[in-house]
Amino acid sequence: MKPGTPDPSSRLVRELGPFMAIAIVIGTVIGSGVFKKPQLVAEKVPFFGPAALVWVMGGVLALLGALALAEVVVLYPKAGGNYVFLREGYGRMAGFLWGWVEFFFIRGGSLAALATVFAESLNNMLANPAFRQSVGADPSSAGLSPWEQRWLTVAVILGLAIINVRGVRWGGALQVFITTVKVGSLLTIMVLPFAFMALAKGPSEAPPADPARLQPIWPNSWSEFSLPGAGAALFGVLFAYHGWMNIAPVAEEVRNPHRNLPLSLLGGTLTVIFLYLGANLAYYLVVPQPEMAGLSNTSVATEFSMRLLGPIGAALAAAALMCSTFGALNGNLLVGPRLLYAMGEDRLAPRFLAAVHPRFHTPATAIMIMGSWAAFLIVAVAVLTQIEILPPNKAHFDIFTDFAMFGAIIFETAAVATIFVFRSKYPDAERPYRCWGYPWVPALYVATMPVVLVMVFLAQPIESLIGVGFIALGTVVYFMCFGERKDAPAPEAEESPVGPSPTSGAS
Repeated sequence: MKPGTPDPSSRLVRELGPFMAIAIVIGTVIGSGVFKKPQLVAEKVPFFGPAALVWVMGGVLALLGALALAEVVVLYPKAGGNYVFLREGYGRMAGFLWGWVEFFFIRGGSLAALATVFAESLNNMLANPAFRQSVGADPSSAGLSPWEQRWLTVAVILGLAIINVRGVRWGGALQVFITTVKVGSLLTIMVLPFAFMALAKGPSEAPPADPARLQPIWPNSWSEFSLPGAGAALFGVLFAYHGWMNIAPVAEEVRNPHRNLPLSLLGGTLTVIFLYLGANLAYYLVVPQPEMAGLSNTSVATEFSMRLLGPIGAALAAAALMCSTFGALNGNLLVGPRLLYAMGEDRLAPRFLAAVHPRFHTPATAIMIMGSWAAFLIVAVAVLTQIEILPPNKAHFDIFTDFAMFGAIIFETAAVATIFVFRSKYPDAERPYRCWGYPWVPALYVATMPVVLVMVFLAQPIESLIGVGFIALGTVVYFMCFGERKDAPAPEAEESPVGPSPTSGAS
């Protein structure tokens, strides 16, 4: 396929403008991580300076990847994202294996995890005595039962799937609204400690926000610093940043892709870095590091809000987490099904997945299949936990996410590395956006991620081995079902690249 050339047979429409594209990046990255992962970082890195450095390192890695991937996305502004890059860079089997892992583990598990956190956050808000009293309800109510929460998660997923079937503009507009709310929530978290310090009328025995809580910023001796602990903290932070490349799967539906795709990738990633660093500074100003590290059965954001605003603050924190995960859930349902659509068009998945709704111009079947699979995972994990095949004391959120990150890192790093393949394969292709700092920026990203893989494996060896085994199973499935396909494009049949024009594919 010629880089940068839209498929004339495509029936998807370019409805996503720059604000919707940026909202997809921000909204799919910011889910539960910034509310939940600071506790892990505080536990593993017991000083504010190194903890902040871990968050910076995670952001820098995401930014390096975004700088490189933006060039690749502009060359191939097609539905499917990483699937297209891996297929064009390494062959059909690489694309299939990404789709195999992404659908069953990564995207399906992420949707199930986000919906689960959404339902749990809603339940926490509804069961909060202060909230219930404020709306005139019985303050002693226990909230929703576990199975009521599970059915709520299923209903939310299927409801959002229907919204996204109705049109990419519907899903994009909802994403802009929710992302605006969640960014506002994080900005409020950033500002609150400074507002309390400014309004303080005099010395207090226990001020609600105090810069002294940042001390000691650095360890007196590096013997107090655990490198394995820092690695575990970085892994948690990378999970919080995961999703920065989520604009790629819907690239075929972004207007003026050669401008808006790099803008959304870089602008969205930089915005997330700013919000994450600001929110973590606010947390440490209010919750001392030792106390943050010892939190259990609550999030840092909830404890932060409780200390500043009392019980109603805990309800507001639950509402913020609920809104954040809802936005990430909608964003993932917007971008995820485009993988199934692209694979269906290439006949590496059932052909009916490439069906586009004649009125709404969305991959309606792929959207409903993706939503139904996530709903099935929620019910299956709930049943397996109840009969104790899965550990009953382990949060469903952790079960869903444990198997996702190892395979995600492997294939997403390979997708970023395709910039080297395409620079070599198509040296004369016109590139409206070129990676800043090439080849050092993508090389640094690609060289760093194997170290992260080792940390993931050491932290979760069983889950990582299961992930590798699932990839191996996908290889067997590929050769059994598609290895001898006669309709696969032959290398010699590829069009000679002439490079995209700056306006190709724009509407």
